[in-house]
Amino acid sequence: MSSTERALVTGGAGFIGSHLVDELLDRGTEVVVYDNFSSGRRDFLPKGEIDLVEADLREADRVRAASEGCDLVVHCAADPDVRVGHKHAQRHFEENVATTQNVVEACRTTDAVDELLFMSTSTVYGEVEQFPTPEDYGPMKPISTYGASKLAGEAIVSGHAHTFDFDAIVYRFANILGPRLTHGVVYDFVHKLEDDPTTLEILGDGSQEKSYCHIDDMVDAVFALQAWEGRERAEIVNVGTESWTSVTDIADLVCEAMGLEDVDYEYTGGVEGGGGWKGDVKKMRLAIPTLEKLGWEPELTSDEAVRTTAEWMAEEVI
Repeated sequence: MSSTERALVTGGAGFIGSHLVDELLDRGTEVVVYDNFSSGRRDFLPKGEIDLVEADLREADRVRAASEGCDLVVHCAADPDVRVGHKHAQRHFEENVATTQNVVEACRTTDAVDELLFMSTSTVYGEVEQFPTPEDYGPMKPISTYGASKLAGEAIVSGHAHTFDFDAIVYRFANILGPRLTHGVVYDFVHKLEDDPTTLEILGDGSQEKSYCHIDDMVDAVFALQAWEGRERAEIVNVGTESWTSVTDIADLVCEAMGLEDVDYEYTGGVEGGGGWKGDVKKMRLAIPTLEKLGWEPELTSDEAVRTTAEWMAEEVI
């Protein structure tokens, strides 16, 4: 795989996107960031080192114009809020599916683009019966509109890559943690305890168990896979840790990081067997056979990713 000369990163001002932007710049790549700042933050972007397009991905002409001269497109932009789908299902279609169609159309119609990296999610699997869950698990039955929208995006990427002869990698991420985190259970717990250090509301019954992966490990995996010469036209890969952490254990780790003792946990009981909300996958642990074949493994376990992120938030955010 030749080195990338110029890359378009959609959602490049977000948590995951901004870390990928940093790595691309470190590799000597020119970077165009495309972001509407609905959730991304300007202070996540390096000043003076990127070309910035402030626009919505639903503007197909602007997406295509931004991709001109880029040989790589990294598609991170999405509405990641699983909970919103219960009340606003159309939002996930518009912001995750229709926008992905615009991105792949830009790849198809722009001469320079020869590779697309698509950031997907473990929620595409839904509730599974095999742990850790391999990449060829099926049938996949998402239980949220978010998971469904990302699975649709995967299909759009794969179909276009095969039909129009550009390379693609679909990354199915576990829960990613680390500096610049802007949402999720660790983020919520830290801010709840900042407001009230004596009591912590926990959505669900606390037994939910999921894999958590540190952002540094995720970035390393993304580019290890991009450099892999033997991959298929549209490769689909799990990225995460094979360990997992329960929600109650996360609460314990966050309290420890914040130096809090004797915090009263109040469980909401949750929905559908103890999930935190409608569409919450209660248990998720990914197998990472493709990465293991390449000799890759995460530096941090799931517990360590939670702990280091909670410590960072306790020191840097509060």
